[in-house]
Amino acid sequence: MNKVYKTIVIDDEPPARERLLKLLGNFPDIFEVIGVAEDGVEGQEKIETLNPDLIFLDIEMPEVSGFDMLKRLKTIPIVIFCTAYDQYSLKAFETNSVDYLLKPVGLERLQQSVDKLKLFSDNKASQNIMQMLTDLSSKKEIKKMTSLTVKKGDKLIFLKLEEISHFNADERYVSVNSKEENYLIEDTLTQLEEKLPDNFLRVHRGVIINTDFIKEVQKYFNSRFVITLNNSKKSSITTGRSYHEAIKEWMGV
Repeated sequence: MNKVYKTIVIDDEPPARERLLKLLGNFPDIFEVIGVAEDGVEGQEKIETLNPDLIFLDIEMPEVSGFDMLKRLKTIPIVIFCTAYDQYSLKAFETNSVDYLLKPVGLERLQQSVDKLKLFSDNKASQNIMQMLTDLSSKKEIKKMTSLTVKKGDKLIFLKLEEISHFNADERYVSVNSKEENYLIEDTLTQLEEKLPDNFLRVHRGVIINTDFIKEVQKYFNSRFVITLNNSKKSSITTGRSYHEAIKEWMGV
């Protein structure tokens, strides 16, 4: 008879949480979801209160990362990491003590995690995970975001970053401009800037562009540039004065 694991899902992205909870519903004899948390602080509180057997944990979260949250715990449950940053894919994740899922999580890959649980040894969990955290801290792995989850009606859309030409912000929302269409998200440009890989460059207080889409750059007055993107709309973006040096550095001039 399979063990039923009391489970908590900890992730700051609502679409990612919803998708994972739906997938976990396929394994009612394995996972009993007893709680959901939206950040590391709430995650720590629920772990200490509900005492789960297992947690699904996002690595990159605002204020308190998944790793930092684990370091604060007296007792660490079984951890299955979920993240969009493939540079965290280290050998430590591939042991029987812990698993690693790259977003967007698929049912087939989750099944592999279920299979790993059958080989799992509870009494080595805390020791192995703490050793992994120590190794990660010393190596200082480079973050690399690979995808973005957006919501459209009742659907979750998973966009590869290579399909996104730029982000632009208005008073309340950020618009994601992809090959297919535009989507609105609640992340701020500052939050995105911290997570996006190096080929994304902030060129204005309200704009981040994917430099892989840049077709041409023209000088403009007052230390600004006009950047034309090679997307379907041939978007033309006038840069901000305060981003002049960052753009020159990107151009290598």
